[in-house]
Amino acid sequence: MTAPRKARGSKLDPSYDFVAIGGGSAGFNAARVAVSLGLKTAIIDGALELGGLCILRGCMPSKTLLYAAEVLHLAQKGRTLGLKIPSARSDMKAIHARKKKIIGEFADYRLQALQQGKFDLIRAHARFVDAHTVELSDGRRLRARHFLIGTGSKVAVPPVPGLAESGCWNSDDVLDLDFTPKSVIVLGGGIVACELAQFLNRIGSRVTLVQRSPNILRDHSAAASTVVQQAFVDEGIDLFAGTELQSVARERGCFTVTFVHDGRVVRRRAAHLFNALGRDPNTAGLNLAAAGVRVAPGGRIKINRWQQTSAPHIYAAGDCSGPADIVHIAIQQGELAARHAGGVRPLKRVDYSLLLNVVFTDPQLATIGRLERELDRAGVAYLAASYPFNDHGKSILMDANYGYVKVIAEPKRGRILGAEIVGRDAGELIHLFSGPLAMRATVFDLLRAPWYHPTLAEIVTYPLEELAEKIRG
Repeated sequence: MTAPRKARGSKLDPSYDFVAIGGGSAGFNAARVAVSLGLKTAIIDGALELGGLCILRGCMPSKTLLYAAEVLHLAQKGRTLGLKIPSARSDMKAIHARKKKIIGEFADYRLQALQQGKFDLIRAHARFVDAHTVELSDGRRLRARHFLIGTGSKVAVPPVPGLAESGCWNSDDVLDLDFTPKSVIVLGGGIVACELAQFLNRIGSRVTLVQRSPNILRDHSAAASTVVQQAFVDEGIDLFAGTELQSVARERGCFTVTFVHDGRVVRRRAAHLFNALGRDPNTAGLNLAAAGVRVAPGGRIKINRWQQTSAPHIYAAGDCSGPADIVHIAIQQGELAARHAGGVRPLKRVDYSLLLNVVFTDPQLATIGRLERELDRAGVAYLAASYPFNDHGKSILMDANYGYVKVIAEPKRGRILGAEIVGRDAGELIHLFSGPLAMRATVFDLLRAPWYHPTLAEIVTYPLEELAEKIRG
């Protein structure tokens, strides 16, 4: 562990204007803004490696691996495109080495930014003693006028009999593999479970995915998740949805998972087990009660629109508070908290009507803005139109036939409310709607723009044209 950086002089400064607990995306960016406002600032982070979940054990390593698996998958499909590629297989030691090199460069850059910032970096863990005081894991104490809690999340271990004792993998373990597992059972159907299950399948593992909800990716629409689910089955993943987990056992070097599916008891065995049943807020060691900080059912810290907790001088941002475990949201929340603490007025809260989400499966699933389920619950009128990838020229020639584009608009003027894309490069295509949504553009505004043929992007013009016809009526 890097030695703690001493604050201003030979002794730790006991008081600050702003202290971020956690040096990930929320804490780092909050501290950067706080310093720019003239606040005496510190970041407290006792992790063995600095950089945060996204860089070290989340977004960047997973997407590095997923891209390698996608290239492998395309090479193995060469015959479909009329190509003779004699063989294509994974070299996990080489893939692992490339991932470590890339992630090491990202982490080094963040470490330099943390060490060279105009804030103090304190390498320790913190727990609240009272509303304005934290005790560090080395025994020292410091006080602050304002705190930001940005401690992220940790792997959840639900109370499935035998799971906690089984010694199964979590996402950290899968992201650090340097060999191809013979067989893996994946528990869960969320983003992490789906992305890494497909990765394991594509590098050559025999994968069984067991999901408790009726559909994988349950936070998305049933239509979109069904497309991804079909792609998984077509690729050879043994997929069970709508299950009730009964138990996990480890015997003679193999894992056995017992669950109920379609009214019957099913048992599956594999060499490895991957627990991807979600994540919990990483707040257990903070002694939040001593600071008067309340948590919601499920463990997330309760916040208001300015990121304030039930103790108004203490803020929370990122995965520990939600509502979305997304890096750019954590950054926005952290920056907002610092500005509010610094007395900047007026302020704009984070606009969740522009929420952007991407699942990096293949096909990818991406959404932005307000979607049908939310609008239905709120009783808001809307129009929706969609168009399939398997009837679009560029996607057909790419053999990218899974999925569709859906656009949702206000029924009178045609202002765009949201969009849903499941298909090839959906994570890139969804950004076609980012600017228009922020600018409150209409269907007609987008149709005035030029769309080049043949491109994947031009597929969005078909639902836009259908909506325009409906509105003109």
